Amino acid sequence: MANLPMFLTLISLLPFLCYSFSPENPTDRRILVVLDDIGLKSSHSIFFKSLQTRGSELDFKLADDPKISLQRYGQYLYDGLILFSPTTERFGGSLDLGAILDFVDSGHDLIITTDASASGLIRSIATECGVDFDEDPSAMVIDHTSYAVSDTEGDHTLIASDDFIQSDVILGSTTIEGCVKQAPVLYKGIGHSLNSANSLVLKVLSASPSAYSADPNSKLSSPPLLTGLAISLVSVVQARNNARIMISGSLEMFSNRLFQSSAQKAGSSNRYEKSGNEQFVTELSKWIFHERGHLKAANVRHHKVGETDEPAMYRINDDLEYSVEIHEWSGKSWEPYVSNDVQIQFYMMSPYVLKTLSSDQKGKYFTSFKVPDVYGVFQFKVEYQRLGYTSLSLLKQIPVRPFKHNEYERFIKTAFPYYGASFSAMAGFFIFTIVYLIADGFHSRHQRPVIRKLAGAKFDRIVSITIFIFNALVMILHCHHSLLALAAKSFNEEVGSFKIPRSHHTIYCAAEYHVGIGKIMKLSF
Repeated sequence: MANLPMFLTLISLLPFLCYSFSPENPTDRRILVVLDDIGLKSSHSIFFKSLQTRGSELDFKLADDPKISLQRYGQYLYDGLILFSPTTERFGGSLDLGAILDFVDSGHDLIITTDASASGLIRSIATECGVDFDEDPSAMVIDHTSYAVSDTEGDHTLIASDDFIQSDVILGSTTIEGCVKQAPVLYKGIGHSLNSANSLVLKVLSASPSAYSADPNSKLSSPPLLTGLAISLVSVVQARNNARIMISGSLEMFSNRLFQSSAQKAGSSNRYEKSGNEQFVTELSKWIFHERGHLKAANVRHHKVGETDEPAMYRINDDLEYSVEIHEWSGKSWEPYVSNDVQIQFYMMSPYVLKTLSSDQKGKYFTSFKVPDVYGVFQFKVEYQRLGYTSLSLLKQIPVRPFKHNEYERFIKTAFPYYGASFSAMAGFFIFTIVYLIADGFHSRHQRPVIRKLAGAKFDRIVSITIFIFNALVMILHCHHSLLALAAKSFNEEVGSFKIPRSHHTIYCAAEYHVGIGKIMKLSF
């Protein structure tokens, strides 16, 4: 009975765990929506309904709810978080700035929206994500050139922007009533600038060059801090852990009213029956919640050419093949991802091999290359980062060994000149010794070395014959030693402080022989 409360708690968590985000099916998501006012649930119902029809389960909570929490017993209860609470100074329960940042650091997604009444808490969250809202609490984006033609808005704070990021991955390639890039987005709110130190932040919707950020109810006494193209209306972030964040300075941009409003940009004769807000927000939310631009890799394989099994290690100069399958989530199923810029590195401290993978246009990428003539612990590394797509980081470690001593070539072609020099030196010494002994009797007495003058011709001939026999024995022994080394199947003899491979031993023996003969000849003469 003592374990009954724990059992009941685990049973209550099962629905959350079953609906949690899975990389194999990114559509099944559970999203927490934090609201300032419960009325936002109805005034922004079109946006919420679009999420629900795509498979997301929404959990609505007021910002001051004392039971609000992102995790329980170390497990996150949600896969995404939407903050529609611009005026909230403090959240209820365990939700705070640190909890939200930890949520993103764990790979979960976030949507932040605000307006002219943005609180310090919302501004702090946005700053941590890489954007800075205008410091003036009463400032709004004003544009006297690209404002939306309206019968009710006369201060030009309702602007019509069509300066979108050029990316079909982020905004999609489908259209509503023509093209989303033609129907402008109606925007009323505050602007922000991107932190130059954060390279992960992207502008998705920008203001026109004539826009500026200021208080619409007062005259300008000094130049505004944010002007022109420096003003970002909607920005996104894709963190290095593939968590995605959307930051908007207009909560009204998500409202049913602007979704269904007609749109006409000042100075343009084109009038659209429906603004681009619904299309823009819907397509962008698909990207934020990984319904588009989500990649996965599978079946990573490598093996020697002509084989199928993956070896435990490779040998230098081996020919190998590498392959990987990459798929993209289309919103309903996994489809082959086709590209021509996927590269592989064969890496140890630095890339020794860098190749672009070939594709069969069905999601499989492959290549072949020769293992470098360097042994150590290498990695197959695929680091794929492309705008709008989740990054792939595939690492596989494999050792590379040198040749064993019985795997070297019997004779090294590049050493043939040294082989010839060694044997020609030995043959030359034979010829020299024979000529010297035959011609010794013809030399005059005064041309002989001093030792011959003292000991006479008889002793001189004995010494010469002795030297010849000794040299011949030394040469025979060295040649025999060299032939044994060449014929051995495995050789690892330590000579001095050096271990000489079998294929190099002949050169060493010949060189040692040549040095020894030189010493003997020096003593003889």
